[in-house]
Amino acid sequence: MNSGAIRRRLALGAAVLTAAGTFALVAPAQAGAVTAADCAGRQVRTLPFATGTVHVYRQGGYVCAITLPRASGGKRTMSVSVQARGNRPVVDRGRYRYHAGPVSVHAGHRCVWVKGAVGGSSASSGWILC
Repeated sequence: MNSGAIRRRLALGAAVLTAAGTFALVAPAQAGAVTAADCAGRQVRTLPFATGTVHVYRQGGYVCAITLPRASGGKRTMSVSVQARGNRPVVDRGRYRYHAGPVSVHAGHRCVWVKGAVGGSSASSGWILC
């Protein structure tokens, strides 16, 4: 291999490493984007409230929920919970920037109760998907 070929391969390697580093820096900025891939299944309910929205998904016997804030911004208190009738709720509560959850439960053919909150405002579904 002559010196020209070596230089070309080194330049190509440097370009690949630079591109990989750029993608590594850009990817965290896109991490806040929430898609249906966060919860498996199809969306069956949306529970809007003053400061956010709870999205409820179902696939097979599983129910999944995620709370999204209405406005972007800094970290704030958020929560989401899903409870299958006869069981304890599964809760995700904390200070988040993008979303609370997803939380998922196996409900089978039982009703579920979904709750979500952002700041001081919240939504509660009552028993649904019976």
